[in-house]
Amino acid sequence: MNVIQQLEREQQKAKVPALRAGDTVRVHAKVVEGTRERIQVFEGTVIRVTGGGLRQNFTVRRVTHGVGVERTFLVHSPRIDRIDVLRHGDVRQGRLYYLRGKVGKGARIRERRGAAATAAVEEGEADAGEAAEEQQDGS
Repeated sequence: MNVIQQLEREQQKAKVPALRAGDTVRVHAKVVEGTRERIQVFEGTVIRVTGGGLRQNFTVRRVTHGVGVERTFLVHSPRIDRIDVLRHGDVRQGRLYYLRGKVGKGARIRERRGAAATAAVEEGEADAGEAAEEQQDGS
């Protein structure tokens, strides 16, 4: 293993949820305002996942007050606190750019049902339960 691969492996996050286009996610991103730092939540639909390894990123789209907003995040960025997958979408394409032209009911995505989706959701609930216990112990 060369030096570059070793450095990349050290900088990767240990637990990253499996993201696919169509998933509804809640991204907790750290935002710096002057000297203060806070966590801002961005919730929407994943319209693409690109790259791999340390360079993997994903684009999330949401419609706020009738205006579509898209934001691209690096999965392993230190600016991302955590990523919660709320729903797994059932889509056939890897890039959902067609959602930009859809509004309301036309922009809905069916939820993926089955063993893979259920296992992923249960794993996320287990992680959320552990986080809640840690918060209670800390306060």
